[in-house]
Amino acid sequence: MAPRDDILRTMNARFLPFLLVALVLPLCGLQAAPPAGWTDDFDKAVEKAKAEKKNVLLDFTGSDWCGFCLKLDKEVFATPKFKAWAQKNVVLVQVDFPHTKKLSAKVTKQNAALEAKYPAGGYPTIVIINPDGNALVKKVGYNPGSGPDAFLEAIKAGAVSP
Repeated sequence: MAPRDDILRTMNARFLPFLLVALVLPLCGLQAAPPAGWTDDFDKAVEKAKAEKKNVLLDFTGSDWCGFCLKLDKEVFATPKFKAWAQKNVVLVQVDFPHTKKLSAKVTKQNAALEAKYPAGGYPTIVIINPDGNALVKKVGYNPGSGPDAFLEAIKAGAVSP
């Protein structure tokens, strides 16, 4: 046997596990999950909001394609200031419309129904509702760089944008 054949056999033995993982992983149907502190289960969020006497914040997002949504996540939702405010005031629900992430059939159907009831009009759109489902605040879009202070002021002021 030629030395070249040994080299190829060794390379194939080392490469094969990586190739198998690369081929099998997409078939596993990994589903998108909301960030920590958020849920994608609207009904459970409403139950929790009623029990804790809070409102529900709906984040209509395109978590894997919407640039302004990604900036809002990073510049506002990931900040300690927003997290502290949210923990005291709202139950967080991610209403996601991803392009590449896979959602369960239940969440896909639920999100379509929420978008029909509270039309987004663009991404991101934030809608705050009371536990009875009445919209209190609607904010469409995000101004990059404005941060949590401006965002929370707009929410507290009850900013409603078309």
